[in-house]
Amino acid sequence: MDDLAGFLRTRRSRVDPASVGIPTDSRRRVAGLRREEVAHLSGVSVDYYVRLEQGRAKQPSEQVLDALARVLGLDETERGHVHRLARQGRRRVSAPGGRRVRPELLRVLALVADAPALITNHRLDVLAGNRLAGLLYGRPVAGLNTARHIFLEEAERGLYADWEQCTLDVVGHLRLAAGKYPDDPRLASLVGELAMGSERFRRLWARAEVRARAHGRKAYRHPLVGLLELHQENFALPDGSGMELLVLSAPEGSPSEDALRLLAGLGADGADAHAEARAPVRE
Repeated sequence: MDDLAGFLRTRRSRVDPASVGIPTDSRRRVAGLRREEVAHLSGVSVDYYVRLEQGRAKQPSEQVLDALARVLGLDETERGHVHRLARQGRRRVSAPGGRRVRPELLRVLALVADAPALITNHRLDVLAGNRLAGLLYGRPVAGLNTARHIFLEEAERGLYADWEQCTLDVVGHLRLAAGKYPDDPRLASLVGELAMGSERFRRLWARAEVRARAHGRKAYRHPLVGLLELHQENFALPDGSGMELLVLSAPEGSPSEDALRLLAGLGADGADAHAEARAPVRE
């Protein structure tokens, strides 16, 4: 799904030559840096760098990867990603298997009463959600895949007020997951499904950008309570499962806090969405 050669090519094409001290003129026809320029600036031979981009070179050293990261202007997330891609041939990492969410964690999830909260895995499958999460999405969230939901179900319906930003975050997350778990068939199948069903996904995936979003703004246009401007915090579970707890909170005293209270009240007489936390799906 992802490889070091392809990542290096996309990153090279985006470096402004002037930013690394290379003068340009109207005769230059290459987008970004040339291969020989990357090789020279990183202190490796042109032949070796060409073989890296062609996928024919042996695993590069940590020093070479750090030099390439510096020349290509990689941020911390991209640096970690390029090191993982380089290690794929040395040590394959198996994707976490079919784990159930621990009952103790489900109790914690149910205690989050005033904010939508979800537990997801590295493929963005929702394994469990609290009552407000079900009311926010207007459906049982356990079993939902948020990547599929954003690209294939909600592109035209408007639940996500920042839909374009959401698509960037999703593709960046899946790129990171593909680099970490290159042999996960279910992840590969999801990527293929999204590529077949969404032109935007195909274009974003080809850019090979990676993102690790631990917190940030998320806005929703709910059909019953209107605009919800929330703050998302991602809490990675420290058990190596690849699961995260996501909590969507509203600022105190804000219209969104009032809207969440209204949403909770509107759903009070409906089916109890706490059942979702009692019956999480298996990965």
